[in-house]
Amino acid sequence: MEASVTLPSDPASVSAARAYVVGTLAEWGLPADTEVSDAIRLIISELATNAVQHTLGQSPTFTVDVALDRDEQLRIGVTDSHPRLPRRLPAAVQQDNGRGLVIIRWLAAECGGRLRIRPTREGGKTISIELPWTVPAQPVPAAGQQEP
Repeated sequence: MEASVTLPSDPASVSAARAYVVGTLAEWGLPADTEVSDAIRLIISELATNAVQHTLGQSPTFTVDVALDRDEQLRIGVTDSHPRLPRRLPAAVQQDNGRGLVIIRWLAAECGGRLRIRPTREGGKTISIELPWTVPAQPVPAAGQQEP
């Protein structure tokens, strides 16, 4: 399964990207109230925010792609047309921002996945996460209880 949306590089698009991904995953069977869904919500927020803030007006849009391969692996990527790849900041640098990819890498690892950064043929880049697809089993009603 695959889904994709292209949004303007505008701060309002961050919440639209988050809603799109969470809604798509809910349609595919991942409830919105799980720890994995919470982690994905934060990851997509960071990726979309980076696409808006760090393209310096050189990418008028960004694209969010969601793919589920054989019900085994989930890929979520954000592509923009700005050529500059993100740089890892030295640990000694003290600042209020610039740690988004560290957070994303950590959250992806906590979910059993990884972060990838790839240049595109068009000269931009895609930053994506790959996670194992695990949908929580539906709770089984106790004896004598009815399902809602």
